Amino acid sequence: MTQLKITAGPFTFGAKLEEALAPKTCAAFLARLPFESQVVHVRWSGEGVWIPLGDLDFEVGYENHTSYPAPGQIILYPGGISETEILLAYGGVHFACKMGQLAGNHFITITSGQENLAALGKATLWQGAQKIVFARG
Repeated sequence: MTQLKITAGPFTFGAKLEEALAPKTCAAFLARLPFESQVVHVRWSGEGVWIPLGDLDFEVGYENHTSYPAPGQIILYPGGISETEILLAYGGVHFACKMGQLAGNHFITITSGQENLAALGKATLWQGAQKIVFARG
């Protein structure tokens, strides 16, 4: 099981890749580590932060996909109706865009630091974009 360290804003989270459930998505993401970007608060989906990735192509289809990620689950939307994106749920999420409901591949689960998820979400909502770094942990 591949472990990750995620630093988002002032918070650090431990996480695991869901390699048995989303092997292609995990392999595509691992090839891009360390992955650095920034998270902004979602517009349509509820209590989540996201990384807009435009037309970045991870070359994966749907696997282990959901429209309702639980707090601490991270999904990759591989593109199509909307742009490619990564979403981290910190509370209730119904994953969507202005065109309607979407589904993304659940490929990472937060394993430590969950108590800071809501604080990250609120900081992103009220203070703006937060830097995020995914690295092997």
